Amino acid sequence: MNRDEKIVKLKLDVIFKRVFGNDNNKNIIAAFVSALLEIPRDSIKAVMINNVEVTPEYLDQKFSRLDLKLDVDGRIVNVEIQVNREPDFKERTLFYWSKIYSDELKSGEEYGDLKQTICINIINFDLFDCADYHSHFKILENERHEVLTDKLSIHFFELRKVGRTRKNKPMEDWLNLINAETEGELMDIQQTTTIPEVKDTIVMIRQMSSDEKIRQEVYYREKRLHDEATALGGARREGIAEGMEKGMKKGMAKGREEERKLLIEKLRQKGFTEDQIKDLIDE
Repeated sequence: MNRDEKIVKLKLDVIFKRVFGNDNNKNIIAAFVSALLEIPRDSIKAVMINNVEVTPEYLDQKFSRLDLKLDVDGRIVNVEIQVNREPDFKERTLFYWSKIYSDELKSGEEYGDLKQTICINIINFDLFDCADYHSHFKILENERHEVLTDKLSIHFFELRKVGRTRKNKPMEDWLNLINAETEGELMDIQQTTTIPEVKDTIVMIRQMSSDEKIRQEVYYREKRLHDEATALGGARREGIAEGMEKGMKKGMAKGREEERKLLIEKLRQKGFTEDQIKDLIDE
């Protein structure tokens, strides 16, 4: 096999959904969730999958937003993979969590019947200012750090940080597999992993990589996402240029600090998050 040969990327939403949104792959899904949430594989006895169909309309969607909802032994697990950065991603994730959590309460049920709701966000961009690729959030009391409830659990896995630190081999096997883009990377993972389901997924990726119809879907989807990224990048550059021009005109008399404030405010008005603003102007 040619190590440099390109494969269909598991991080692409349509491929991810073919693997983890398939009723025939419940063993793979259970092993994947077990590794990412660090829970015993044997504790996952039932996996119910919703929203599994990949339609032409889905391929044409502007944003890469995969939404897999799993019922894992009474816990609701929402899995999302996000390729391109979106504004206010943290807030959107919390909103999604709240919708899933509250929608589970049926008429006549008590609040205590609400299920633990876990959101897994696999993202292809840096979101937090840290070296760790895995961040886990829950509700804690500010001083005592006492957990209010275990019903809220939100995980972020930042793919670009995988490899900077080593902390969990099974977790990293899956994340490296999601990151893989060449046959050589698949071979390296296959030789070192001890997880049968990872090896099974590698076989699936190779089969999809040799399927001309799937490769055409991948080409169309990637083109759509590249177009989106280019449009967003152009809008961002335009916003920065406009903000700098106006900021400089209004801020020269008041000094550099006032100019900086005007630029920051302009970027906020255009919908940039505080993290994005910080990245753009190196605040």
